[in-house]
Amino acid sequence: MFWLRFTAQMLTVTNLKIQGENMDKIQLFRRRYIPDEIKELKDDIVLSVTDDMILTKWNVLKPRKDIARGVSAYFIDKGIKVSKVYDSEDNLVYWYCDIVETVHEKDSQKYVFNDLLIDVLVYPDGFVKVVDIDEFADIMDEKRLDNAVIAKALRSADALLKVIYAGQFERYTKIIDDAE
Repeated sequence: MFWLRFTAQMLTVTNLKIQGENMDKIQLFRRRYIPDEIKELKDDIVLSVTDDMILTKWNVLKPRKDIARGVSAYFIDKGIKVSKVYDSEDNLVYWYCDIVETVHEKDSQKYVFNDLLIDVLVYPDGFVKVVDIDEFADIMDEKRLDNAVIAKALRSADALLKVIYAGQFERYTKIIDDAE
């Protein structure tokens, strides 16, 4: 495993568009703080990569009754991942938005998405739910994040909620809808 402790320093991709056979070389990892683990998202299919976004489609890692698959857009510069989540009958369950920190190993195609635990769910009827703030507080108490990462996470969550409440969430969802 690599990147066991993270700081506010983020390496970002510049002037990059990966296509064709190079897509297979991209490695995506999800780091969770609760439980503390890093998992390679080896079964995710990378649809596109640009300077500030990675688009993937996936099936759940472990079988679940409520959800089965999804399409996700990692908005690297915004600190969010927006996922369109479906059940086993291909009904939209919700849009699931993770607040993330992206770490990119310079000169490689390895990306680690640190799940910063604050999540926003947007249901098909427009209901919005913010979850896991308590877990975010727990990792803050444990000093597992530095202050700059904490501030960035809160700002990313705030910016996302402002977009949703302003009725402009489509700026993110349209990208996923167009990819399907």
